[in-house]
Amino acid sequence: MYPAEIVMPMKAELTDNGFDELLTPDTVDGALKEQGTTLVMINSVCGCAAGSARPGVVMAVNNAEKKPDHLTTVFAGFDIDALKRVREHLLPYPPSSPAIALFKDGQLVHFIERHMIEGRPAQVIAHNLIAAFNEYC
Repeated sequence: MYPAEIVMPMKAELTDNGFDELLTPDTVDGALKEQGTTLVMINSVCGCAAGSARPGVVMAVNNAEKKPDHLTTVFAGFDIDALKRVREHLLPYPPSSPAIALFKDGQLVHFIERHMIEGRPAQVIAHNLIAAFNEYC
């Protein structure tokens, strides 16, 4: 598990932009039972989270006309039990962090895995998400 002093500023990049933290399996289940659309950002300490995933997801939310009803985040290597539950909802996809998932009425409808984030600029991630928001939100 990562030390809190490393993780907290990375969490704040999302929570300061309106994302609610998923800290327990119960909060995950509650968030994914909500009607409408729920965006789940699986945050991470890696460089692709810092350079592409976090800025891309914030850019998408701030610039999209249609937006998810609920913005949530869980941190890999820190929010262990909550992440485990999120990953159960992402099956059959293998574990991936960072990653970005969009659920509609509790069903996974769009998923961006780590290999789709690595080496891509934040603008590409944002464009991908805005297209998904336009389709599902």
